[in-house]
Amino acid sequence: MGPVEVLATTPPERCVAPVAHAVDGATGRFSGYASLFGVADLSGDIILPGAFAASLRRRGLDGVKLLYQHDVREPIGRWLSVREDATGLFVEGELQLQVARAAEAWALLRSGILDGLSIGFRAMRADRNRAGGHRHLTEIDLWEVSLVTFPMQPGARVTEVRGGEASVGAVAARRLPNGPSQPLARTIRRAAGRLKTSLR
Repeated sequence: MGPVEVLATTPPERCVAPVAHAVDGATGRFSGYASLFGVADLSGDIILPGAFAASLRRRGLDGVKLLYQHDVREPIGRWLSVREDATGLFVEGELQLQVARAAEAWALLRSGILDGLSIGFRAMRADRNRAGGHRHLTEIDLWEVSLVTFPMQPGARVTEVRGGEASVGAVAARRLPNGPSQPLARTIRRAAGRLKTSLR
């Protein structure tokens, strides 16, 4: 099955309408990988290729919201493109810079301080690997992608900020390091276990 892509045609009629590629000058545009295929996140979930396809066809762009830190009260822009490729779920978004939170997020993106992407979804089909303890997700209902400080999947990052201070290499190299970061990873895992909804 080939890649599934949803593209925006005309801007939605609303006043206020959101890592790994680009954030564009004054436009607030950016792109990145919101999810990586075949890579376990901190809760043990592994998303397989094609898991987003049905949801993208059903929801379209307007059905996938761009939020700040998974907060439904904080939409900060809109998605221009959401598609699967060989690596994972690639997204291109545009921040609504007239919104205060979006302007703050834009400043953090440009400085390289904020670079995480994370998905909010409902698992539709999954297989449990008893040996490894992983859950393999084969179909999920995607309802939002957020800019976040700590993504559940550490590799889901913004990788380039056009016109900002962070370069592709600098941002892409940011991961939870070994050693001292392990307590942080364990804390995130424990918090994930207490969540009642599947937020990634």
